[in-house]
Amino acid sequence: MKGFIDDANYSVGLLDEGTNLGNVIDNYVYEHTLTGKNAFFVGDLGKIVKKHSQWQNVVAQIKPFYTVKCNSTPAVLEILAALGTGFACSSKTEMALVQELGVSPENIIYISPCKQVSQIKYAAKIGVNIMTCDNEVELKKIARNHPNAKVLLHIATEDNIGGEEGNMKFGTTLKNCRHLLECAKELDVQIIGVKFHVSSTCKESQVYVHALSDARCVFDMAGEFGFTMNMLDIGGGFTGSEFQLEEVNHVISPLLDVYFPEGSGIKIISEPGSYYVSSAFTLAVNIIAKKVVENDKFSSGVEKTGSDEPAFMYYMNDGVYGSFASKLSEDLNTIPEVHKKYKEDEPLFTSSLWGPSCDELDQIVENCLLPELNVGDWLIFDNMGADSLHEPSAFNDFQRPAIYYMMSFNDWYEMQDAGITSDTMMKNFFFVPSCIQLSQEDGFSSEA
Repeated sequence: MKGFIDDANYSVGLLDEGTNLGNVIDNYVYEHTLTGKNAFFVGDLGKIVKKHSQWQNVVAQIKPFYTVKCNSTPAVLEILAALGTGFACSSKTEMALVQELGVSPENIIYISPCKQVSQIKYAAKIGVNIMTCDNEVELKKIARNHPNAKVLLHIATEDNIGGEEGNMKFGTTLKNCRHLLECAKELDVQIIGVKFHVSSTCKESQVYVHALSDARCVFDMAGEFGFTMNMLDIGGGFTGSEFQLEEVNHVISPLLDVYFPEGSGIKIISEPGSYYVSSAFTLAVNIIAKKVVENDKFSSGVEKTGSDEPAFMYYMNDGVYGSFASKLSEDLNTIPEVHKKYKEDEPLFTSSLWGPSCDELDQIVENCLLPELNVGDWLIFDNMGADSLHEPSAFNDFQRPAIYYMMSFNDWYEMQDAGITSDTMMKNFFFVPSCIQLSQEDGFSSEA
């Protein structure tokens, strides 16, 4: 059952009724406790199937192009290819991964805002023509190196124009679009549509109103230059909750009917990433060190409680130089759960969680309440499928976590109902009943 990020020969445990994710985690915690206590992931691929069904039910008019950099593990890419999604790639490596699955070049878009010339040439070579662009320099690179390019002008939205605290943002202004269209005409570059992106942290649905209005303006502008516009990319920013998806659809659906009505020949696409994979992966980490500190000296950022009770700093065998890399740029979207059983009335202590590097940046959770833990105990983090399964840093010789895949029979049947059968691109899926152990070291049983 062991699988690694660069290992396509993974297998998927098909779970009998009565066996669930918790049982699987329990079993692998036990196994890893005996064999080295390394961190590991469990991926529930059925959740990806459910997310796709949810997408089809709520926003069927928008074709998803999965953002590969979010999670490029082979199982994820294969299941999404089998489900019929497109793919949004940021590099040659990502394009090659998707191409190896037999995905048509028409279902791949090249979305890197800063493209290396050799990678533009690679896209041209394999027939990936659709790409995004937001400035004149990129436009000239595309013109010189990809004669068949079909460009989406990436426009900025109100939530990222101007940036926050100097952060670099991508997307051109509406004012600059006319200049870019003039340049494209001179360079003989084909402009076929518009892309914008609304961050998942943006709480104002009104941003979509302005973004769609601006996109319509660019379409009209492009028409003046003789470009045939046929694609609108509304970007990513989908959190994964059905409520947020329905909320966005409630705002954009009537606007799409007005600005880009059905029958106008405009294809609407999007770039969901974490939407599909975040909830599908759970990470288990082990406590490797522990420090007791005075509560009032715990952290300068934590309110002083004046308590005489101790506070604890726990060090785990995974951190920001591994599976928690996204913590460097955003808040953690998960709450740690203690794996071991403890009594309801057991006292809770102020705690902080750290990665193994002893780097001051390697803080995973600044302040939380936990029962007292010991070295060797396990913590479970859910919602870890996005931006966490990359090649870890060589810092301190971190070991890459194993990945174990599973799926329930019900989810497998749902896939079959969706028209996905074993003779599709899912050539590496080997389903086994959960009650059968594949081998002494790799199997898991329903008796977890």
